[in-house]
Amino acid sequence: MIKISIPGRQITLILENLLLDLNGTLAVDGILLAGVKERIEVLKDKLKVYILTADTFGAGKDIAKELEVELLKVSSENGAQDKLDILNTLQAENSIAVGNGYNDRLMLANAGLSILVIEAEGCSIEAMQAADIAVKSIIDALDLLIDPIRIIATLRS
Repeated sequence: MIKISIPGRQITLILENLLLDLNGTLAVDGILLAGVKERIEVLKDKLKVYILTADTFGAGKDIAKELEVELLKVSSENGAQDKLDILNTLQAENSIAVGNGYNDRLMLANAGLSILVIEAEGCSIEAMQAADIAVKSIIDALDLLIDPIRIIATLRS
């Protein structure tokens, strides 16, 4: 669990789940980005980690196995709703959502904390507008969670 109190906003986040989009977020063109595995290892001591993906490049199973996290497949046609349904099943208010795509927008809008990642694939403007924080890489996103004082600095009033 990660507990974060946001000064001036009367918000205390009790975060237990980390929902990660795969392509464009953890991986580019189906290849896991350098530095992700080590950071996920640190975060697994505090959070239950899930990868949510339509698995465009077919690498989801292998990446989930490498990271030793749960893989949850979503529909390529209705992935946004599938991701939202999974988030709600896991208690949205206690979850962190990290993504970049249009199919991440509902998950980002409804999570207790949401982080938009802008990797090589870019990001959907709708997803960006739904997020609490935007960062330039998955490494930056995961580092925010490892050192939550950065989140406080970004979200305080």
